[in-house]
Amino acid sequence: MTYAIRENGKENMSEHLTMKNLPESERPYEKFLKCGEEHLSDAELVAIILKTGTAKENSLDIARRILQGNHNNLLNLYDLSYHDLLKFSGIGRVKAIQLKAVAELSRRIARTQSGYDFRMDKPDSIADYYMEQLRHRKEEVLTAAFFDAKCKFLGDVMISKGSVNYAYVSPRDIFRHAMDYNAVLFVLIHNHPSGDPTPSEDDIRITLRIKKGAQLLELELVDHIIIGDNKYYSFYENRKM
Repeated sequence: MTYAIRENGKENMSEHLTMKNLPESERPYEKFLKCGEEHLSDAELVAIILKTGTAKENSLDIARRILQGNHNNLLNLYDLSYHDLLKFSGIGRVKAIQLKAVAELSRRIARTQSGYDFRMDKPDSIADYYMEQLRHRKEEVLTAAFFDAKCKFLGDVMISKGSVNYAYVSPRDIFRHAMDYNAVLFVLIHNHPSGDPTPSEDDIRITLRIKKGAQLLELELVDHIIIGDNKYYSFYENRKM
């Protein structure tokens, strides 16, 4: 333990304790082995991913800084971009990539778990399936989900990133992917970063345009679901299809 020169008769710590100086019960690795992963805090789990800190901060200190601000929890890993993470002292390219990979894995795990109940004929089921994937994104993303004649899910494709308007959405791309999947039915899903899933005039116009074009190719657009913050809007449920 290193101390600075005495100031006003008191000793001040000049740098943070390293991980080795922490009591064994507070070291993330040892705590994991002794108690199991469920007993670790969010910061301790992130610290295990980071592995090492700097001369001034251990990995637990850095993890706590990453989790502070904005959501003040693990959701920061969704919001912070790769470049945002690089701004943190002690975070280089490898650690930034690892943290974003962990965030993406959590999205996919949540999506896989909900996928067992994924039903094309239930808008709430589709919304649940895509909710965690889309509700934290800062830009609009349009995805098309494809199904066969028996409503079996065949896969999905991200069609565009950015505003959902005529400049970004190509019906031809959607139809091409539908043909690749041998799909008969499809659903459009996109998010509103504002958290309000109410459709805009552009959303309505584009939905009708794509539905009309699909009919010429004997494809059916079944629904367009807009993801907000833990809420959604279904064109089908609201009789807009």
